Amino acid sequence: MSTLELHHIGKSYQSVMVLDRIDLHVPPGSRTAIVGPSGSGKTTLLRIIAGFETPDAGKVILQGKAMFDGTTYVPAHKRGIGFVPQDGALFPHFTVAGNIGYGLKGSQRDKERRINELMDMVALDRRLSALWPHEISGGQQQRVALARALAQRPVLMLLDEPFSALDTALRASTRKAVAELLSEANIASILVTHDQTEALSFADQVAVMRAGKLAHVGPPQELYLRPVDEPTATFLGE
Repeated sequence: MSTLELHHIGKSYQSVMVLDRIDLHVPPGSRTAIVGPSGSGKTTLLRIIAGFETPDAGKVILQGKAMFDGTTYVPAHKRGIGFVPQDGALFPHFTVAGNIGYGLKGSQRDKERRINELMDMVALDRRLSALWPHEISGGQQQRVALARALAQRPVLMLLDEPFSALDTALRASTRKAVAELLSEANIASILVTHDQTEALSFADQVAVMRAGKLAHVGPPQELYLRPVDEPTATFLGE
């Protein structure tokens, strides 16, 4: 059974078709990258998966249960999905520990133990826990955002261009660390990016999106060596 199944997802804004009959399966523990130019619909698709928006048509199935199917709608906070936005979206008035522990249940001791576990998991020095978001680096902020998303033990992690604000060297190292972390935790993930290199290096399944459609879905090597059409080949070769 796939962690996530999308069946014929459609979405329009007024008369503009943003998503056109999207089908996608995300296997358990896998890393999928949705890559495409700006305006191709990839962030809208991610928001539909998360439950922040509803499609006009189609089905969203998570671990065999309908999240949306026309008659059923499960709100975002009940889906068990982690979400890391582009800018991390940390709470500026919370410390690092406060951000990571936001929404955790249990005693103060249990919360502190879980926060320490999460900081270790994302390779953050525990001495950073009392600092404010503006006092740590961009790479550390992204790790805090990831730890906060992991705190709720999600079945699926969504990453909306989380490395785009980092410099080139830090982007590569952070991307590698996040990929390894998600693999070790056996959490299926979907990364949205416009960076072809990032998609090919992060994922074991790449979905190329163009004008609201998935042009080609498959392993990175297949897409790079045997793209389905010339526009896909041109895009991946840029």
